[in-house]
Amino acid sequence: MANLPEMTKHRGFPGGMPSTGVQFTIRRANPKGVTPIKALPRRARPGTKEHKIDGAFLHALWHHFGTEPFERGNLDAARLSLLFGREVLPADKTFDPLSYEAMLVINEKLARQNFPESFENIFEI
Repeated sequence: MANLPEMTKHRGFPGGMPSTGVQFTIRRANPKGVTPIKALPRRARPGTKEHKIDGAFLHALWHHFGTEPFERGNLDAARLSLLFGREVLPADKTFDPLSYEAMLVINEKLARQNFPESFENIFEI
């Protein structure tokens, strides 16, 4: 197996949404190359299963990192891409969407507006 790039593993971060098969983290770096983070259109409407999953991921991000910038590390690119450019933003101008070391930050104002339930202490599944 080829040498995989270094990737921070966020210990204590939930691996996924229970009972859905949806992952929030990846186990190891992608041997074919880093999956880029890019803004994906979000079609999930409030009240749908998909919206609930996005909210749960944002809840995990908020309660793990808060207002501090955080490294992409082993966070799932697909999950991040559904929030990217809106609730999750690059933390600096040198953002590299193809780096596991890319720094991100939660856009708290918009995130609270779009997912108010994500900021509660307990997220109801």
